[in-house]
Amino acid sequence: MTRFDEVRATFWGEDPHGDPPPLTDAAVRDAEHRLGVRLPASLLALLRDRDGGVVADAWDAYPTGAPTSWSDDHVPFDLLMGIAEEGGRHLSLLDSPSLVEEWGLPSPLVLLSGDGHTWIALDYRTCGGDGEPSVTWFDADEASELPLARDFRTFVEGLTASASFSDGED
Repeated sequence: MTRFDEVRATFWGEDPHGDPPPLTDAAVRDAEHRLGVRLPASLLALLRDRDGGVVADAWDAYPTGAPTSWSDDHVPFDLLMGIAEEGGRHLSLLDSPSLVEEWGLPSPLVLLSGDGHTWIALDYRTCGGDGEPSVTWFDADEASELPLARDFRTFVEGLTASASFSDGED
């Protein structure tokens, strides 16, 4: 079993809003068309298990080699946006274009998780819409960014529990 498969098996946490409807091939095609990008296969694998929601505590942080406004050694990843637009349950990947504009972020990005001030995103600036995007941390307030992983699969394989960091904060 690969590291990705190990994380995937227990990736999703309990969501107080319940499970979203299953992700369909038509929804994926529509999302890719609307976003103008090809979504990574590893992201779609997770979203086929559950189309977005709360990430399990075991995988709710990503270690960093540099400090951010969040922490000296990690960034939070407690929620992964899905594709479905469910009227307020969670933000959707499809909200990315308007959120990128609202928060003054570079483009093209597909936002995966965040609160407005900080975001984790698929970064298509180098690879183009058909390429394999890297994963980057963006701080809108500080107008800063920090590359996290060369691709989404590598990002998932690097996830760990926020409780494992010395400050124990999330």
